Amino acid sequence: QVQLVESGGGLVQPGGSLTLSCAASGISLGHNFMGWYRQAPEKQRELVASIINGGSPNYADSVKGRFTISTDNAKSTVYLQMNNLKPEDTAVYYCYARNLFTVSREYWGQGTQVTVSS
Repeated sequence: QVQLVESGGGLVQPGGSLTLSCAASGISLGHNFMGWYRQAPEKQRELVASIINGGSPNYADSVKGRFTISTDNAKSTVYLQMNNLKPEDTAVYYCYARNLFTVSREYWGQGTQVTVSS
């Protein structure tokens, strides 16, 4: 059974930092497209950052230079380091995995709330 469990969300002031973690079980990170999505109220879910097998990451323009995605294959965990947070970063953040060889095998975490407010 595949599980993606996010943690690390919370309330932070503008300019602050948070690190989200996604603990994956039942899959190999090296065999999956791993991404972080977010969804703000009344907005569509958007891809924030992604990485494949430890290669070059990709970021949405809105977070470039502020967010960093990384993986620890030994811990089967994906991280999203978020710096210089802005109120517009407020959203529920979801961990996502899609198998590189069978694209129909995709999985979502339950989400973790990030609120940026003074």
